[in-house]
Amino acid sequence: MDKYEIVKLRRKAMTRNQIRITLLSGFALVAALIASRPVAAQDAKRPYPNMTPIEQYLMDRDAEIALARSAAPDAISHDASVIVLTRHGYETAVQGKNRWVCWVGRGWMAMFDHPEFWNPKVRAAECINPPAARSVLPYAYKRTELLLAGHSKQEVIAAIKAAIDKKELPGLEPGTVSYMMSKDSYLTDYGGHNGPHMMFYETAKDGAAWGANLTNSPVLAVNYWYISAEAYPQLKSFPPLSVFLVGVAKWSDGTPAPSIVKTQRQTLSPAGPKIEIQRGFTRGIPS
Repeated sequence: MDKYEIVKLRRKAMTRNQIRITLLSGFALVAALIASRPVAAQDAKRPYPNMTPIEQYLMDRDAEIALARSAAPDAISHDASVIVLTRHGYETAVQGKNRWVCWVGRGWMAMFDHPEFWNPKVRAAECINPPAARSVLPYAYKRTELLLAGHSKQEVIAAIKAAIDKKELPGLEPGTVSYMMSKDSYLTDYGGHNGPHMMFYETAKDGAAWGANLTNSPVLAVNYWYISAEAYPQLKSFPPLSVFLVGVAKWSDGTPAPSIVKTQRQTLSPAGPKIEIQRGFTRGIPS
């Protein structure tokens, strides 16, 4: 192997690690990487203990459509359907042609015990493929409608469990894919607020089959329902559902994602694996 090939391989390895670290830093909506304090801490000690006025979660309709479409490359999002948030839930704003759906998630689509669950600044643009639109999106509809109707987290959890038991909510279909590559998303108050990545859903209890959460692996696996079930024990009875995340090097428009400048060690949960993450991004990410 000549000197040029060695340098090329080293650069490739560094790029893979940087992509993974970027994902870990920027993605808080489902990864919950800011859980540095005990997960069972009281809501009063969290930055967003309660829902704020609905107006703080709403967007201009055209702006929301544009942000939703920016989650995936135009070749995917141009012909996708788009749903937008209203005072009572999500509704279709644009009827697409390719059966994909683009939308902007709010903080309450995180795990139920996530500290930014009620963060009104979260705007998580996402485009999902047909299997995900059929089998993941209905849970988002249900959760959003119940929360906006004033139900507590405990009531929402109970209602979702009842709907699952009655088969009113679908089982997960194979082949679900999610693009979250918008340059303008706001995923968390921490670090650079954002990071381009893709997600895949599986009915698995852990990420062993994917080699996730291992040293130098580009794949991160997290539980869809909770960081720790201590706060909401009923979630333990929910069907197992894991989200696998893989960082990407570019935004949806093809421009390079930013580099990272600061390192910090954190944990997913008190019992979870310690993960070394980069907490800061260079300037350029919207905040």
